Amino acid sequence: MGDRRPETHASSSPAVAASSEAEEIEVLESEDVLPMATEDHWKALFDQFDPESTGYISTEKFRNLLQRHGSELDPHKLEVLLALADNNSDGKICYQDFVNLMSNKRSNSFRQAILQGNRRLCSKALLEESGLSLSQRLIRHVAYETLPREIDRKWYYDSYTCCPPPWFMIAITIVEVAFFLYNGVVLDRFVLQVTHPLYLKNSLVYHPQLRAQAWRYLTYIFMHAGIEHLGLNIALQLLVGVPLEMVHGAARIGFVYIAGVVAGSLAVSVADMTAPVVGSSGGVYALISAHLANIVMNWSGMKCQFKLLRMALALICMSFEFGRAVWLRFHPSAYPPCPHPSFVAHLGGVLVGITLGVVILRNYEQRLQDQSLWWIFIFIYVVFVLFAVFWNVFAYNLLDLKLPPPP
Repeated sequence: MGDRRPETHASSSPAVAASSEAEEIEVLESEDVLPMATEDHWKALFDQFDPESTGYISTEKFRNLLQRHGSELDPHKLEVLLALADNNSDGKICYQDFVNLMSNKRSNSFRQAILQGNRRLCSKALLEESGLSLSQRLIRHVAYETLPREIDRKWYYDSYTCCPPPWFMIAITIVEVAFFLYNGVVLDRFVLQVTHPLYLKNSLVYHPQLRAQAWRYLTYIFMHAGIEHLGLNIALQLLVGVPLEMVHGAARIGFVYIAGVVAGSLAVSVADMTAPVVGSSGGVYALISAHLANIVMNWSGMKCQFKLLRMALALICMSFEFGRAVWLRFHPSAYPPCPHPSFVAHLGGVLVGITLGVVILRNYEQRLQDQSLWWIFIFIYVVFVLFAVFWNVFAYNLLDLKLPPPP
């Protein structure tokens, strides 16, 4: 800050010079105790090094700012800022990037500036830190389960507050269990409920004769074939969905889940036109497929323990559930001529997971609208939905397909 010292004339009295120095010391001391809580405070700090209001300061001045106020920051956040100051190829730091980090806002340019080239943070990994509480160890575990980059793991570890909690996956699971228990009491059957003659009469089930009732394309997830179907689905969606929601938020994970559910029922209406649909497998398979694909694509960066063994177990569980669905589909029906529920919804969920889901999981704390792949897959998904809608409106009549009677 010496370059901003007020100039004094050679003939000025010592008292005037002493007064100027005292004023400067007072200004510096007031800067040192400036609270670091709001965006206005950050802007005030930044503007001290950017008197011309260009929106940028040199990396040297930025480092000086961090050295003076670093004790007020989370250690990992300070580490990320220092990495940005040391490695920024432009020699300048943007004010908006600085504020984004301090206010925990998503920023595409900020992380790219740090990760440009092969830059690495020099301090020890988050996994090596000791003396953590149980909740801190849980957050660290979730970070290593879901994020492939150390800088993202540290960012998440410092930023996560459990507010809001992972409510979406928990709420969906509770509603699914509640509906299953209700139907079990009504039908007096909990194993293979789907074989009960009155099962398809429920207004939540997707049935080809009732495809004009649009809510059925979504509400079928609250009906399951039996306790064996429900148990595996909720186990997978809690074990995979809750950690993903803790990292990426309810909006993004909820979008992948619902997109998989809708794609699943629409895929059945196109590819298995005479069959009903039940179960949340479309959404579950969307989440698991996205997570597994993200692990494979970032294999060296993912540090979760026993990842090969756990991937194998996940694939075995998915294969078992899919095999059960295929067997049930072609098993003699309990309500002929209508067949048992279709398995095609699983495949619709997988396709959503390896497209939209992967883009979301690979772009932690980045704006999806800045990703070209995001718009490409959104366009493909919308085209598929529109095609399926027109197919449901016109194809059934044009093909003169004989559908089973309504339940």
